[in-house]
Amino acid sequence: MIGDTGRLMRRRFDEGARALGITGAQGRALFVLARREGLSQAALADLLEVEPITLCRMIDRLVQAGHVERRRDPADRRAWQLHLTDRSRPLIDRLRTLAEVQGYAALDGLPASERTALVAALWQIRTNLQVPVDGFAVV
Repeated sequence: MIGDTGRLMRRRFDEGARALGITGAQGRALFVLARREGLSQAALADLLEVEPITLCRMIDRLVQAGHVERRRDPADRRAWQLHLTDRSRPLIDRLRTLAEVQGYAALDGLPASERTALVAALWQIRTNLQVPVDGFAVV
């Protein structure tokens, strides 16, 4: 149920992002960069759980559109740091609004107490899944 709900929410976000001229994956990359500007491409690929070559193509398109710029990493000449441009900031604001509106729509009809309980339950599930399970072997 959680996976299905996440997939549907991602699909809705992707549709809204396309209306703004980017893909949902590009929008998620911009969100991460807005919180952690200066990441390397490799670090961003890890955070987004995509292959580095996939991210490279995505960043190429964001650079061409004027939303991201690559800068040499002063500590590693082989690496690039990713930075947002001024042009990206209004787009990120619109993407945030899109995500908020879609979040409200997803929770429509749930009383405040159930929304609070849902968020608490999801945080607990997330916390539980971050703890390694000792002695569990996949056969």
